[in-house]
Amino acid sequence: MKKLSIIIPIYNEEATIHLILDKIKNVSLPNNIEKEIIIIDDCSTDNSKTKIEVYIESNTELDIKFYQHNKNKGKGAAIHTGISKATGDFTIIQDADLEYNPEEYSILLQPVLDGFADVVYGSRFMGGNAHRVLFFWHTIGNRFLTFLSNMFSNLNLTDMETCYKLFNTKILQSLNLNERRFGFEPEVTIKVSRIKKIRMYEVGISYYGRTYEEGKKINWKDGVHAIYCIIKYGLFRL
Repeated sequence: MKKLSIIIPIYNEEATIHLILDKIKNVSLPNNIEKEIIIIDDCSTDNSKTKIEVYIESNTELDIKFYQHNKNKGKGAAIHTGISKATGDFTIIQDADLEYNPEEYSILLQPVLDGFADVVYGSRFMGGNAHRVLFFWHTIGNRFLTFLSNMFSNLNLTDMETCYKLFNTKILQSLNLNERRFGFEPEVTIKVSRIKKIRMYEVGISYYGRTYEEGKKINWKDGVHAIYCIIKYGLFRL
């Protein structure tokens, strides 16, 4: 039986963590693929830990693994912990903020199950699915970062910064990843692009973005660091 490892890095997501877990719980995957849920709490200061523990106790039928950092290390570091714990055939990253819809896991899995892909990115900028209309400059920034990343990786992605990245787990675990914060996205993209005969696909997904008032965390400083990471990993094999 094939298994999908779902890595959920969280930091102060007490308001939505149980909601995203409910969505994952109710998702049916193709080919009877099993779900392994890996939650990494990056030293939250709210009630996230208690919410997760109560949820696990109430849903013992789910395969949920819960890990905590003893200090705040960053989203990338939380993902690294999740990658090291993954035992599934495939791995996907899932934010806890409800911006991405777990019902679309099947869309990302299909190219892999059909034997065409090793890595599949879910693009917010292609396809006919729903997209919340939000920030103009965020969109420009995302497109610029994707363009810059494509220059160094020789890919033609439309959305390098997407959260929804699905990998063959063995390939993902073979990468030497260093970025502890939001630099994970360009680093993993550039490094996976260098693997010989790697088969990367992109599919359209929906996007239900949050405003800063609703809890969005990424800002312009993260964009500047992403540029640095693209140049750093694009020029040097670190």
